[in-house]
Amino acid sequence: MTLDALLAEARACRHCAESLPLGPRPTLQAGPHARLMIIGQAPGTKVHDTGIPFNDPSGDRLRDWLGMDRASFYDPDRLAIMPMGFCYPGRNPRGGDLPPRPECAPLWHPRLLPALGAVELVLLVGLYSQARYLGEKRKRTLTETVQAWRDYAPRFLPLPHPSWRNNAWIKKNPWFEAELLPHLKARVGDLT
Repeated sequence: MTLDALLAEARACRHCAESLPLGPRPTLQAGPHARLMIIGQAPGTKVHDTGIPFNDPSGDRLRDWLGMDRASFYDPDRLAIMPMGFCYPGRNPRGGDLPPRPECAPLWHPRLLPALGAVELVLLVGLYSQARYLGEKRKRTLTETVQAWRDYAPRFLPLPHPSWRNNAWIKKNPWFEAELLPHLKARVGDLT
């Protein structure tokens, strides 16, 4: 099956529709020449409304971290975006969004990843992608995992979520902006 056919099938997915408070709207992007991929968590409400990945303040921060403008970021032949959950999962009563639906990544990632053979670097944004793709190599906490970013090179680079909720984490971990972000921007520049 071609990448275009797989993407069309993924975008038409209704597998867990009954569990989605706003209904299904699978949001992802990919092109056959993309050398960089982001595996994030799941779309928020703003992304659900527009159908454009990271089309929110978290996306603004992420583009800044990557050193990419909007046009480059949304070029599927430069950057693939495949979250752990393709649809908005709903609101957590304790704050924030619910975790990505557990059915999505096992259903779609094994089908889509082989069609993205040009990808050289996968950015693992947040705990869910790090747990799936780093497995037992993941450290005890997100901080320890991100701090050990060199251990996962050259294929993976773990990142915290770029949400405003992580402002305190970023201030508490100055090595992130001093060491990891310059490396990230250099790698992104080489790949895009």
